[in-house]
Amino acid sequence: MKKILYILFAVVITITIAGCKRTTGKYEIALVTDVGTISDQSFNQAAWEGVKKFGDEYGISYQYYQPTCTGAGCEVQDSDRIRAIENAIDGGAKVIVLPGYLFATFIDEIADDHPDVLFLGIDVSTSEDKDNVRGIFFKDYEAGFLAGYAVVHEGYNNLGYMGGQPVPAVQEYGVGFIAGSFYAAKEKGIGTFTFPNNRYLYLNSFVPSPTHKSTAASWYTAGTEVIFVAAGGAGLSINEAALEAQKYMIGVDVDQSYLSDYVLTSAIKMMGNAVYESLVDYKNNDFASGTVLLGVKEGGSGLSSFESSKFENFTKEQYDAIVSKISDGDIVVPKNYDQLVTFLTDLGYSTGDYPTKATVEPAQ
Repeated sequence: MKKILYILFAVVITITIAGCKRTTGKYEIALVTDVGTISDQSFNQAAWEGVKKFGDEYGISYQYYQPTCTGAGCEVQDSDRIRAIENAIDGGAKVIVLPGYLFATFIDEIADDHPDVLFLGIDVSTSEDKDNVRGIFFKDYEAGFLAGYAVVHEGYNNLGYMGGQPVPAVQEYGVGFIAGSFYAAKEKGIGTFTFPNNRYLYLNSFVPSPTHKSTAASWYTAGTEVIFVAAGGAGLSINEAALEAQKYMIGVDVDQSYLSDYVLTSAIKMMGNAVYESLVDYKNNDFASGTVLLGVKEGGSGLSSFESSKFENFTKEQYDAIVSKISDGDIVVPKNYDQLVTFLTDLGYSTGDYPTKATVEPAQ
């Protein structure tokens, strides 16, 4: 984006700002949401909790900025996110946390335009290293694998996957989920195991909708036993369907067991910890730029605790054993569709047993 466009966006202040710790009216740490809110009980909220923990612990002011658009039925665009970032900078932000892939289209330019501001991207970074940008990514395919592995060992074979939008992290969750379910089926000696193409879907949304609930309800009615939902706030709609059908869903990003008794487990990434630790680095003048990748081995990905999960058959010993195999490199979890095909072929499965590439990695 051209600088003149940034200036124009900064002039129009239509931003939703909600409670935080106030000091002088300026806020040193800022978080700009993508399309969700800090109470989405998922991605944005997890990142915000890391900001809040840091600010409260060290007495440093913080604020969040939720991009808004004007007009009935409008959708937040890049211009709205840019305006929110400019408002944060005008509000005194020295570090801005950007959770989500949707910042990818302009993070390079805005980082160049504000070299004195540090940007902390979650699942997003610049196309090349910049001194003022740290990008934190998670091996979501490993968390997805563990979810698929656990649910099959728990005794469920009729599975479904609903993603929000087909962005990289959401695709990785899905690929891992398929891989883990087939790996467990092979271990258990299940003769015929499939993951139907029509049980893998992108909702093209990260917000709740009656349509999402209706779709999930139809899946449950047709025999789907568990749906893994990697769709941010849209997962709340699937939870409603699970509650009414009294069937399970799997949460994502954070431990979502508090949603209902029908959240079997959650595939999590430790976003709050990663944000908190990066902000501590900033305070200690040790904010290193570049890319950080966190997975099972690094303690950045996994499943929610056994205390909050609803497992009756899958054990902690089984979980620890499969985690060790991934950490030690005995199992290399596929992260994209081509790797998934190789992985499943080596297990003895054929392409008709699982969703197509067009379904898992649709053309953008």
